[in-house]
Amino acid sequence: MKRISIGSWAYTIGPYTDHPVDFETVGTKLAELGFDGMELGGFPPHPNPDDCATPESRQKVVEQMKAWGLGFSGLAANLWSEHLVDTDDASAYIAEFEKNCSFCNDLGIQGIRVDTVQPPTIIDELGWQTAFDRVTATWRRCNEIAKDHGLYLTWEFEPGFALNKPSDVVRVLDAIDDDNFGVLYDTSHGHMVAVIGARQPGEKETLAGGQVELIAKLSGRINHIHLIDSDDTCHKDADGNDETSMHLPFGKGVVDFDAVVPKLAAEELAHDWWTIDLCFWPDAWEATAQCKTFIDQLVTKYAGAGVAS
Repeated sequence: MKRISIGSWAYTIGPYTDHPVDFETVGTKLAELGFDGMELGGFPPHPNPDDCATPESRQKVVEQMKAWGLGFSGLAANLWSEHLVDTDDASAYIAEFEKNCSFCNDLGIQGIRVDTVQPPTIIDELGWQTAFDRVTATWRRCNEIAKDHGLYLTWEFEPGFALNKPSDVVRVLDAIDDDNFGVLYDTSHGHMVAVIGARQPGEKETLAGGQVELIAKLSGRINHIHLIDSDDTCHKDADGNDETSMHLPFGKGVVDFDAVVPKLAAEELAHDWWTIDLCFWPDAWEATAQCKTFIDQLVTKYAGAGVAS
């Protein structure tokens, strides 16, 4: 049995930047569609640590979620303005991370997501070892902070950020060898990393066994799951350059969910959430209902009859 959520950022960034769907509308619609929760993009215009800075404002968010019958499956912390790979002083990043951990506690969120912030091109500027050392040193500290707050820490690896090769992911996990730290496995990013090798600096590294092989390499250290499709391409920035994996509604891409989902369903997570991620999809709002129907079918087929509520 799985509880199903969807990332709220799909309705606030990318194509929705100039016309975001407000939090009230999102929550009401997800409840109507039978979702169990949402994964919160903790940045405006949705609730975030800065706009909801008081206990009263945070409790209001908790009460809104209860009224909708929804839970939070996690927090995508707003750390993209911080310096991680490109600095040897991560104090500002760590302070912002800790602020988001406290926000999680107040909202009853159990897991917090990070990425490596800077694009993969920074490897050419600084060198792989410097990037690796800075990221792992900072995340070791963040992992301890997360544990102090009773949260698990999950890293979403993807083409758009540094350390985006299969071996990079394994090496980071080996360097932060702690049960509280793991990877967020997104089926679009998994495809673009393992099959396409998108935006990888230097020699491209892919896996003959594709996502199934990548999941096997990461098995036991996957602690959060996003499900969505891929069409072998990246989302484009305003200048037409590749950014990160395109996230397509189920059935519009090439991901073999009948091969991938059973492997992910076999992973033992500390929670029962599966999350839909429609990030950068231009019609995410319209595609939400179809994605909910599709993922319910995956749950029925591979994770027990019906969706837990």
